[in-house]
Amino acid sequence: MIQIWLNKYPSFYRRLNFFLALSRTPHGLIDMATPVFAALIWLGYIPSFPVVFLGLLTTFAAYTAVYALNDIVDYRQDRQAVQQGGTCPADGDLDAILVRHPMACGFLSFREGLTWTVFWAALTLTGAYLLNPVCLWIFAAGCALEAIYCVLWRVSHYRTLVSGAVKTLGAVAAIFAVDPHPSAWFLIALFLCLFFWEIGGQNIPNDWTDVETDSRLGAKTIPVLLGTHRSSIIILGSILLTLPLNTAVFQLSPVQYPSIYMIAALAAGVYLLLLPALRLRVSMSRQDAMILFNRGSYYPLLLMGIVLIKVMMNS
Repeated sequence: MIQIWLNKYPSFYRRLNFFLALSRTPHGLIDMATPVFAALIWLGYIPSFPVVFLGLLTTFAAYTAVYALNDIVDYRQDRQAVQQGGTCPADGDLDAILVRHPMACGFLSFREGLTWTVFWAALTLTGAYLLNPVCLWIFAAGCALEAIYCVLWRVSHYRTLVSGAVKTLGAVAAIFAVDPHPSAWFLIALFLCLFFWEIGGQNIPNDWTDVETDSRLGAKTIPVLLGTHRSSIIILGSILLTLPLNTAVFQLSPVQYPSIYMIAALAAGVYLLLLPALRLRVSMSRQDAMILFNRGSYYPLLLMGIVLIKVMMNS
């Protein structure tokens, strides 16, 4: 029925795709595995249906709003990039499966994008408050940091540290949504694990794929300022920190996870992060940077699957 309706109103379908592209929804759906993984590894069981429903809805709204916020704040520089030869169509980047920067490409107006972002942000604030008011403040902090990250594009390459912090907040909020008094050591290990995953497996590789455009526009990213050689070292170092930190997350959970689960998580990290990073270190190619970014995006999803197996076996 849905497909028939979409075929009857193709213009609506196209417009919806532009809004979903603004929020990088395909990537956002994958990213939703991160807070789910965090909640499950801490609890060791699936919460009640109301918590699951409200949590998933709030998580979807949060990622939808924050990803769209990136294009809202970056609107002028994205327009400049397009006008100077930046490409709008997807070219293998997971973030551009639909359309890259639909507002900058003229498919959506700024007002439409802003309305879309405000709607999902309001929904997130409501859901976060109902789950735990602490989650509301975490979301607000995430939005503020995302805006700072965008503003620093032409200011400092240390903006990647801000990105690392933003990507951890969804998981931290998920912990507080299911437990108002979690372990501080567990939160620290989880924060650092996701922080270094974001830097080495997401942010720097993604900036690497845009290094030519960023150089032309005067952006200050790690690949632009430090070069590909040092960027590859930072990527590899960050990933080598991510893997043992993930083991620490399993060990610090109040749930007892047999060694087989930690081995599986380590194997996932080696396949999705370490091997592509080593390949990039040798080739120094844009294509291998994109492969690392795309493959590394699935790391939390695979971790969620590993923990979910344990949860289902205990239920």
